[in-house]
Amino acid sequence: MSVMFPIAAEGELQPTVQIVAVVVTAVLLLAVLELVRRRQLSERYALLWMTVAVVLLLLAVWTDLLDWASDLVGIADPANALFLAAFGVAFLLLLHFSVANSRLGEETKILAQEVARLDELVRSQHAVGANGKPQGGDAPDGAPRDPGAGDAQSSARTTDQ
Repeated sequence: MSVMFPIAAEGELQPTVQIVAVVVTAVLLLAVLELVRRRQLSERYALLWMTVAVVLLLLAVWTDLLDWASDLVGIADPANALFLAAFGVAFLLLLHFSVANSRLGEETKILAQEVARLDELVRSQHAVGANGKPQGGDAPDGAPRDPGAGDAQSSARTTDQ
């Protein structure tokens, strides 16, 4: 098997840990693909998640690379290096999403202020003048207003209130 698939050659990672890591990362990759298919995850984030899943899958399958990386940073057990890599990636993703969330919160606040400003502008344009007639010369549908109709509508509004 190692001749046919050399990246799965011997390493110090226990077979049970390696199988669990491969299964978990494969499930993550399939979940991301399914979310993209259902259009619940945008392609920009799908690419990020798929890259993370592929890198973790590569580290779980290619134990020599995992051994080399763990030796490079001074970690004795490759399983701990795999865990540390997954934790570091999760930390970076959380940081990225926190920045995106902060930016979206600021944009939402600006949009809410703009909607309030436009709502106030529309209300002031449709406000009733001192003589009981609406300001502006045309009805909302663009037809000219009947001079007597405004008085009737105004008096109907005051009796309803």
